[in-house]
Amino acid sequence: MGWCRMRLVAIGDNVVDYYQDQGLIYPGGNALNVAVAAKRNGAESCAYIGILGDDRAAAHVFDCMRREDIDTSRIRRAYGPNGEARVTLNEERDRIFMGTNRNERIASLLQLKLTEDDISYIGGYDLIHASVNSDIEHELEGLSQLPVAFDFSTPKRWSELYLKQVCPHIDYAFFSGSELTLAEIGDLMACVHGYGVKVIGVTRGSEAAHFSAEGVRFEQVPLAANVIDTMGAGDSFIGAFLSAYHGKWNMEEALQKAARSAARTCENYGAFGYGIRK
Repeated sequence: MGWCRMRLVAIGDNVVDYYQDQGLIYPGGNALNVAVAAKRNGAESCAYIGILGDDRAAAHVFDCMRREDIDTSRIRRAYGPNGEARVTLNEERDRIFMGTNRNERIASLLQLKLTEDDISYIGGYDLIHASVNSDIEHELEGLSQLPVAFDFSTPKRWSELYLKQVCPHIDYAFFSGSELTLAEIGDLMACVHGYGVKVIGVTRGSEAAHFSAEGVRFEQVPLAANVIDTMGAGDSFIGAFLSAYHGKWNMEEALQKAARSAARTCENYGAFGYGIRK
């Protein structure tokens, strides 16, 4: 498999991020952000499977996927509001989540269930991406036909029990680890490798990211950027990394590409642009 041959299908969440100070909404959500970042960074094709509502926000997210050449043929549409996160930026331009419509959004009221046709469709790709926000833990065992990348987000989102549930079914594990010490990162990597995960990445905001490929450790410092908004930087890092690493297995090259992608993302508002009035 060559540099641009990787094909990724992302399964799970999509939202709009509502920047209250701007009055604008931007498309987002971990699964969708990773698909877009992978496609922008050389993946041959990317798809998204998830639940969209029927409101203006959902229509905007769907339009942006089409504009980014993300395959939308397996999306579910349902009556109800799309996911929305309320966002503000602090003085350091880090995004701060002020709340969500989690209890009202249609994706929380319904559960994504993959059909035999979905499984067959997914088999046409090389790699699956999902996350702690995807709500598809019940489907992971049935997705073992392909390598799976999984984003666990911050330590607040996972426990040792959750790692034990998810890690045996995945090949790549990503964590947001700004709150972790280097010793804690080492312990986490040892634990997750113990469940059979091949590649582990811990991004740490403005500090160096730490990665391990079957026990071999790597670091990647962030690249210089004119930071105006950190929204989606970690997802951009993951998408670019997967597009560059999977099938080529050059860790240093993939981490450099991932760092460049994250830096570019920080120089624009929203996870990947497309702000419109709410």
